[in-house]
Amino acid sequence: MARPYIICHMVESIDGRIDCGMVDKISGDEYYTVLDSLGCSASVEGRVTMEHYYALPDKFVAREDAPLGKKEVFKAVDNNNFHICPDTHGTLQWESGTLDDGRPLLILASENAPADYFSYLRQKGISYIATGKDRIDLADATDTLGREFGVKRLAVLGGGLINGGFLEAGLIDEVSLLLAPGIDGRGGWRAMFDGIADQSKQPTALKLISVEQLDNDVLGIRYEVVR
Repeated sequence: MARPYIICHMVESIDGRIDCGMVDKISGDEYYTVLDSLGCSASVEGRVTMEHYYALPDKFVAREDAPLGKKEVFKAVDNNNFHICPDTHGTLQWESGTLDDGRPLLILASENAPADYFSYLRQKGISYIATGKDRIDLADATDTLGREFGVKRLAVLGGGLINGGFLEAGLIDEVSLLLAPGIDGRGGWRAMFDGIADQSKQPTALKLISVEQLDNDVLGIRYEVVR
């Protein structure tokens, strides 16, 4: 197996809510301190988060509707410290191939995204992996990250949907959970892992690795996935 070791790292209230604006009010810098300690060279965040914090405001408009129609990999830089954005349909535009945090950007997209979009990414010097027909093939994408981009450890920092996608594909090796001392209670917010359509899916068993009390009464809990 070429794929990296994958850790889902999240902070949530004690009632399981992960809305960033809410958890920022009940925790401090512990999230990033623990993230740094996990030793992950690359990280992936959800499309909505990446659009909100990093992408340009205008969406990409293809000149032609023709999809790429095949797997394709483009490596713009010789680096493995990627900030990865899943963008299934190829919609987001970017200032450059390097984000504000100095890390190179890498896009995961489906093969049904417009061919024009991948030309745009190459012109911008943005690495990408196009794999999967109607949705991103996460198993193949992570295998490619390991085999062709040299990523050994990957942090998944979703979004319940992207976290759920990795879980559904059997790609999560470890869960790093920060439990912040607060209750949200609002309805309609995503859980840490969400969006799995198969109602017959069995729960994923975990084995406790460690529990640590961090600053601001935040608990740091680490689990490994039982295979």
